[in-house]
Amino acid sequence: MSRHAPSEWRWISRFADQFKLSGLGPGDECVVLSESSSRPELVATAVLAAESLGAKPFEIVMRSPANEGPVALRSTGTSLALGNMSAAVTAISSVPFIIDVTQEGLLHSRELRPILAAGCRVLMISNESPEVYERLRHNPEVAQRITESHDLMTRSKIMRATSDAGTNLTVDLADAFTAGSTGVVSGPGSIAHWPGGLVLAFPGRNRVNGTVVLAPGDVNLTFKHYVQSPITLTIEDDYVVDIAGSGYQTDMLKSYMSAFEKDAYATSHIGWGMNPAARWDYLELYDRAQHNGTEARAFEGNFMYSTGANENAERFSVCHFDIPMRNCNVYLDDHQVVTEGALSGIAKKGASE
Repeated sequence: MSRHAPSEWRWISRFADQFKLSGLGPGDECVVLSESSSRPELVATAVLAAESLGAKPFEIVMRSPANEGPVALRSTGTSLALGNMSAAVTAISSVPFIIDVTQEGLLHSRELRPILAAGCRVLMISNESPEVYERLRHNPEVAQRITESHDLMTRSKIMRATSDAGTNLTVDLADAFTAGSTGVVSGPGSIAHWPGGLVLAFPGRNRVNGTVVLAPGDVNLTFKHYVQSPITLTIEDDYVVDIAGSGYQTDMLKSYMSAFEKDAYATSHIGWGMNPAARWDYLELYDRAQHNGTEARAFEGNFMYSTGANENAERFSVCHFDIPMRNCNVYLDDHQVVTEGALSGIAKKGASE
C-alpha cells in the first residue's frame, strides 16, 4: 500500500471490529453513505472494513450543498446532503445496515425518521482523524454502565445540573427522547455514533429552565476552542434568552448565533460523558480541520449542554453548539451521577456492582 493511500490496515481492523459488534457479517448488504466533502480516508476505511468481514457494501455519495450564508457552518449536528431527496432516502433505506460517513452525520437530520422507520441500523462515524479510532476502543464494561445509566434516566422525572461556577439548570424529562450511546447499534431502527460514551436526553417543548455558566476550560465545539472567561446563558422554556460575560468569546458567541433564526437559541440535547478513554485535552493536539469534537463530547464526567436542532421538540436549525463542561454535578431525581466532574452513583459502578 502506498504511503499516500487513503487508508491503513490498522484503521481497517478497528473499523471492522466495530462493525462486527454492530452485527455486520458475511453476506450482509450495507450502504456506505458519504458526501463530496466527507473525509476520504474514513470513507475508504469503511468500505474496506466491511469487505474484510465478507459483507457486501455499496456506496451512495451525495453532493454537499452550497452554503448560502450568512456565516460559515461548522458542527451543525446534521448533514444537509440528503436535502429531502425522497429517492435517495428510499435507496439508503433499502438495506438493513447503514454506515454513515457524511461530514456531520444523520443524527439531527430531517431524513433520519423514515430511515429508522424502515428498520435500518445506522452507525454514524464521526468526522474525526482516524487516529482517534485507534485509541477509543470499545469497552464492554463501560458500555454496560452506559446502558444502566440510560435505564435510570428513562425512569427519572427530572435532570438537574449545578456547578460552583453558577450553573443551575433543571430539565423536565416527562416526554424526552433519551439515548445511551455506546458506539454500537442496538438493533433494527436504531442509530449510534462512534466514538460513543454519552447518556443524553432530547427534552420535549418548554422543559428546560435555569442558568448555564461556561467556565474556563469548558469546550465550545462549534468554535473548537476552550472557554477562557465565564459566559452565562440564561434559559427560559428551552431558549437561551440572554448571553452575558466579558471578553471576545462572549461577543463571538452572541454575534454568530444572531445570524440564525430563533430555534438556534433553543435547547437541543443535554447529558453527560462516560468514556474514560476520551480526552478533554485532545483539541490542543489536532488542527481544527482534523477533528469534529466527538471525543470531547464523550470524556468521562463532563456535563454537556447543547443548542439547536431537537427533532423530539420538532425544531431544526443548522446552528448547533455542543458545549462539554467540567466540574459539574448532575442529578437524575435524587440520584447523583456526576459529582464535581467525576462519575458517581450508578454511572460509576453500574447496577450489578
